[in-house]
Amino acid sequence: MTVLYVLDVDDFRPLAEVASKDPDTTVRRRGPYLEVEAVGEIRIERGATGCRNAVWYSSVAAVEGGRVSRWDKVELVVEPREDTP
Repeated sequence: MTVLYVLDVDDFRPLAEVASKDPDTTVRRRGPYLEVEAVGEIRIERGATGCRNAVWYSSVAAVEGGRVSRWDKVELVVEPREDTP
């Protein structure tokens, strides 16, 4: 599983909301975070979130079972690590 954590605050919620539109992605609250989980990659288009630069580039709290392969002005992509079951 690939997991992306974002702090559950107004500024970062749009990332989880956009990610949740993918039927292969699950979003749930875990403590003060939103846990975005997928079997494969997690892909979030920045334009769909409405996030400005400072929010967009400070949104990732942690990644588990994957790695950020792209995080630019267009999208955030978290790919599964090959060594993770």
